[in-house]
Amino acid sequence: MRAFGLAGVVPDNMYGFVKLNGAVAWGSSFTGVFPHRRGMGIVVVDPFNCSALKSRTFDTFDINADAAMELTNYLQLVNHGGVIVAATADEATRNLDEAKANLLQLGADVSDVRFRGAFAFVAQKGFPAKTVLRKVLTAEESATTRPQFNVTITGINTMLQLIGHAFLFGLPTVSIYQAHRSTR
Repeated sequence: MRAFGLAGVVPDNMYGFVKLNGAVAWGSSFTGVFPHRRGMGIVVVDPFNCSALKSRTFDTFDINADAAMELTNYLQLVNHGGVIVAATADEATRNLDEAKANLLQLGADVSDVRFRGAFAFVAQKGFPAKTVLRKVLTAEESATTRPQFNVTITGINTMLQLIGHAFLFGLPTVSIYQAHRSTR
């Protein structure tokens, strides 16, 4: 996973992405590697086969948009225990204030990320202590450093055998392991 914030001169490596099982599930670039998306990319992940259940981009740069409220509503609809992957692209903080409390509930405190800073995280809704968050705080940092990391997500369904029928109960057990760390 990799996020980026646009800062000054646009180098060729100004892109962000979320990969699941080696395939790009969401991507954005300023230089053409991926379509140019601005704001926050969110991917809801099936932890049992590491595939995208759904993905969406919220343009939290556009001051006239309701993207922060839409992002909040979207995250509230994710089931308790759901795995959420997020990465920023270009600029995501300008109109993000309404969503920051919701992101904090997920374990992603991005209140210190300033204009053209960048962040990425993996979270399991309802379990903020499991969240892996990386961020660069300023445009200056974004010019040379990208929040990026690799994680392994494993999920286990718990089964109960009852009179010849199998029933799922409770939440899936999801573990998030950080494989490589870079930046904060």
